[in-house]
Amino acid sequence: MTQNLASALVSKFQPILDEVYATSSLTSRMDGLTKPVDFAGANVVKVLKLGMVGLANYVRETGYIVGDVTATWETLTLAISRGREFNIDRMDDEETLGMVFGSLAGEFIRTLVVPEVDAYRFATYAGWGSVGQATPATYTSSTIIAALDAAKAAMNAASVPVEGRILYISDTCLGFLEAAVTRMLGNESAANRTLNFWDGMPIVMVPQTRFYSAITLTAGSATTGGFANNGSEMNFMIVHPSAVLQVTKHANLKIFSPEENQSKDAWKFQYRLYHDAFVYDNKVAGVYHSHKA
Repeated sequence: MTQNLASALVSKFQPILDEVYATSSLTSRMDGLTKPVDFAGANVVKVLKLGMVGLANYVRETGYIVGDVTATWETLTLAISRGREFNIDRMDDEETLGMVFGSLAGEFIRTLVVPEVDAYRFATYAGWGSVGQATPATYTSSTIIAALDAAKAAMNAASVPVEGRILYISDTCLGFLEAAVTRMLGNESAANRTLNFWDGMPIVMVPQTRFYSAITLTAGSATTGGFANNGSEMNFMIVHPSAVLQVTKHANLKIFSPEENQSKDAWKFQYRLYHDAFVYDNKVAGVYHSHKA
């Protein structure tokens, strides 16, 4: 296969991979809502933090009282670099009419990359210093509403904007929440207990397998990879997107034909992901979470 055809494959597969990520990722909805920070050409960005004091009395004789303004720099360092290479034997791909290679790309992103990115972001936000945290507990249908009310009250007290908050909740706790809501049926022939919003917040159900208070990214080998739970199972997390920054850099997807692959008579697939997630120091009140004891 010529270089031009291999390049065409990259151009076709990359949009598919991006679409799979956007469709499958639970945190991608905050990508475009976070305050933009340009990491182009660097892995460290410094964000200016301003501190000011409130109003003071105006005195006619002396005029205004001068207030202090402080300026400090918050350092954000992009630190997570992950990647993987696969080889698909030429005959394996031919004998399946190209289905092996075509399925590999999408399934790899959907089932392995996306869950890891989501899990890393949730764990990072949960472990960030000073973010709101409920007392660790295991909830039931009779206690979940009170826990969410307490979280909402804490964010309200910290002046976190009400509009724009997102409720991420485990599949188990969502079941408790749906069971706690009483509905009266009239002449309906079917019942639907699905909740899409809670007190104005869109509800996003998170599988427990990617919802932990801490995780460990494995170094990886030929037979191991991904992440492992290193904390407690999360119950829910309320996030205001303005409080967090999600930076994702996809290196160019590389596809090598069997003719270009010098080590094997196989198609070679290389994927690299360079990313990180942050909570702004001045906006830690915009994240509130609860995890099990």
